[in-house]
Amino acid sequence: MDKYTELPDKVITASGAVSQTFRRMGVETFLEACRHVHELPYGYNSDRDDLMILFEEKMGSCTTKHAVIATLAAELDLPVAKSIGIYAMTEEIVTGTDRILAAYGLPYIPMVHCFLTSRETRVDLTEGNTNGKNRALDDFLFTQPVDANISAKDEYRLYRRALAQLLANRLELQGIAMKTVLQARQEGLQLLQSKV
Repeated sequence: MDKYTELPDKVITASGAVSQTFRRMGVETFLEACRHVHELPYGYNSDRDDLMILFEEKMGSCTTKHAVIATLAAELDLPVAKSIGIYAMTEEIVTGTDRILAAYGLPYIPMVHCFLTSRETRVDLTEGNTNGKNRALDDFLFTQPVDANISAKDEYRLYRRALAQLLANRLELQGIAMKTVLQARQEGLQLLQSKV
């Protein structure tokens, strides 16, 4: 992933809800907002579909951190979008994953992660946070730009569609039932949450 300082910058002058919130906080530019959000603690919000929850709870996950910044970019007419990627979660990335892989007979768990994109630049505002991962994510099995504040329900639908394609097209996943992967994913989510 790239540094957030490689994203385009602009003074925050827009009148959208996110722009106004940052301005009230004394944050004057887009890159200052990126720094502020990056420095917030990593944590799972009480309502990931509430765009403003990040400001209320003063923490966020990849979902809420990137939703806020992608919304700010849209308010400022900057070419920065939120994207969803599916990565191969292994023991190397999250300690404790091997137990789940052995239980379900999987080579890895296809898991969702969100980040920002701007042309060829990819930025993860949770990189370096205590987010349960042992290292930064750079390789994805699937990526797609999404609405800044995509709902949990729509993100899950997208994940299932992408997972169906992965199960059909990736040799190491052929013959594995979607139900098996979804059960392993649930345990993978619990494992990640236990490490935050």
